[in-house]
Amino acid sequence: MTATQSPLTVHQFTMRFSSTPRGARLARRLCGYRLDGWGVPYGSDAHDVVTLVVAELSANAVRHGHVAGRDFHVLLTADPATDTVRIEVSDTRGERLPTLPVTPPEDGEDEGGRGLLLVEALADRWGCSPRAEGGPGKTVWAECTGLSLS
Repeated sequence: MTATQSPLTVHQFTMRFSSTPRGARLARRLCGYRLDGWGVPYGSDAHDVVTLVVAELSANAVRHGHVAGRDFHVLLTADPATDTVRIEVSDTRGERLPTLPVTPPEDGEDEGGRGLLLVEALADRWGCSPRAEGGPGKTVWAECTGLSLS
């Protein structure tokens, strides 16, 4: 008798969040919860990296992509076949694009402006594209690979 191995399942989590600091915190927490359920445990390096990237992209959507009365959208995809997690955060403000390449703030006193530096340092790839579902705005995405997903 031979055992057949079941194919690995690609996991997805998607949700809209209020474009507020509270919405950004909730996005980070719920994505962290989903990662843990998918086999990327709390406290692991992989979990910490992905939740930090989610937090930074969500905070940027709130701070730079906010349009009154409009939410931001998160899509988290984990593919065990490639050990890759893709984070996509969409907002409705298409004219405010991230600056590429990312440069640190001119003066060392500014407390903001370092989020994309963290994303660039932690993610294997990241970028910005028009919203996949259409409509106004943009999607900022990042991919983290080599995470040993189960």
